[in-house]
Order: sequence, then structure tokens, then C-alpha cells
Amino acid sequence: MGPEYSFIIPVYNRPEEIRELLESMLHLRSNVDFEIVIVEDGSSIKSETVVKGYTEKLDISYYFKPNSGPGDSRNFGMKKAKASYFIILDSDVILPENYLEEVHGFLSKTPCDCFGGPDASHPSFSDIQKAIDYSMTSFFTTGGIRGDRRSAKGFQPRSFNMGLSRRAFKESGGFGQIHPGEDPDLSLRLKKAGFKICLIPHAIVFHKRRIDWNKFYIQVKKFGMVRPILNKWHRGSARITFWFPSLFILGLIFAAVMLATGNTFYISIYFFYFLLIAADASIKNKSIYIGLLTIRAVVIQFSGYGYGFLLSTIKIGILNRQPEDEFPELFFKKING
Repeated sequence: MGPEYSFIIPVYNRPEEIRELLESMLHLRSNVDFEIVIVEDGSSIKSETVVKGYTEKLDISYYFKPNSGPGDSRNFGMKKAKASYFIILDSDVILPENYLEEVHGFLSKTPCDCFGGPDASHPSFSDIQKAIDYSMTSFFTTGGIRGDRRSAKGFQPRSFNMGLSRRAFKESGGFGQIHPGEDPDLSLRLKKAGFKICLIPHAIVFHKRRIDWNKFYIQVKKFGMVRPILNKWHRGSARITFWFPSLFILGLIFAAVMLATGNTFYISIYFFYFLLIAADASIKNKSIYIGLLTIRAVVIQFSGYGYGFLLSTIKIGILNRQPEDEFPELFFKKING
């Protein structure tokens, strides 16, 4: 009898991340069998030596392929996997001991074809990583829509912590070539096809996000650029909340202009908002310094996403240009075989 779950993990030039993830998987509490499929996506710094160090402790398969992006690499891994359920993880996550218990316990009672859980910060993370985690996950920012019980109805699993049934993968063809955005694209296609999508609230992963401030800006800008493309591909998927970062930044610019004229009312609204998130982040992380860093993280998140969203809305939504022509950096070419 084969494994019940196959973990699919694409990796690109991150052997130390794989080491940390595999080390955490050694401590998973579970009565079910699982395998690990690691797909090296054309890396110049390979993880093969690290993986070999765990082959006697874990059921691991390792594959190397030309670089074609994380979506295509996940599809590659799922084609090689043996289980009826695939669990897709990013290489920069760490699993708590109860992760697989939570997934299996939930699916035993509520079978789903597509599922996922929240991400959180681990105590060992750096101050910047904790600040970025807050900006991406807090109820007081746009991150509140991910992994929140109140948003379970419209939940779209993210590929750092996402599961698929074998049937859903075969019928959908898996992930597309857009990146980022390949995960909500797949979720929306599965929902349209009638597959059940579930949030597993306690299936949490610790998401390390090894990025600096500049990389964080580039990342969230791409998130913003992708959303109008998905809105065009999937009619009816657009939400008013997607506009919030753009309106936030435009409002901040307006408030600064009004401040220059002596009107302090509008800037005071932003002052109290930043005070709120700094206080909340300080309490949750037990650090005033992290609270202050959170202000910077939120401004970067909103400005990057907001600018990318406006740019893409104009080019894709209004001028009706082709996404692949306007934003080629968001698309990988598929590698046959």
C-alpha cells in the first residue's frame, strides 16, 4: 500500500531552506504514510547533497529538470507522485509537528479536492521577516483575507500551503504558466469546474519569506499586476477589496498634499492607522522595534501592490492589451516532458 499523501516541493537555489523544511518533517506527528517529492527547477546551487542526507529517514524522491517556474515544477512533481492527495509547499516554509495531523483529521471528516491553510511567523524568524509576516497576514491589512475563518467561503489556497486531490489535478491540468498568481488561477478554475475547496484553519505553516525590503516591493508589485489579469480570465472573481492598496496610497499622497497646505485632518487618519498596526504588531511580537518595522512593511506592501494593480488595470482592463505581451516577466515557458 502506497503513501496517503505526497508532499510536492519545488526548489530553486535554496538548499538550506530544504534542509530546514526536511528537518521539520522528521518531527511530524502522524499515523499516515507520506512521501516527499522534491523538484529542483534548474538550480545552479543544487539541493541534492542535502536531500541525500535524509533519504534513510524519510521517503524522498529527488528530480532535476530545466528551469520552467514553480507551477510547472509542481505539475512535474505531481505526475511523479504516488498518493491520492498532493500537499504543495514552498521551500521557505517550516512545518509544525501537528501539521499532517490537522490535514488528515480534517479531510477524514470533510473530503475536499482542493484545500489549504494559513501561514504564520516562527519565533526564530528575523525582525524584518516578522514585520513582513504581519503585513501579509494581519486582519488590519489586506493579509486578513488569507486563512481567516470569516473568509473561508471565498478562500483561495496559496501554493506555499496547498493541497490537491489526484482527480482535481488530472481534470484541471494543474498550475498554469503565470507566476505569481498560478495558485488563485488554479483555485478559480477548480471552483468553476465544481470541485470543493476548503480552508483547514489549523493546518498552519511557518512561512520564512527570505526577502529584503527591495525584493518584498518587487514581489507585492507582481501580486498587484497579476490580479487584473486573473479578473479578466475569471469573470466575476473581482472584489472591491483588490482596490484598497491603490486607494490607500492615492489617499496618502492626497493627505501629504493637504498637509503642505496646512490641513492636518487627512494625514491624522493615516497617523492613527499606523499607530494601530504598530501597537498591534508590537504586542503580538513583544517588540516595539518590530512594531515600527511593520509600518514600513505595510507602506511597501500597499505601495507595491497598489502601483502594480493600477498599472495592470490600465493596460489589461482598460486598454485590453495581452498580458503576455505587456508583462512577460509574469510568465514562464512550459518545458515539454
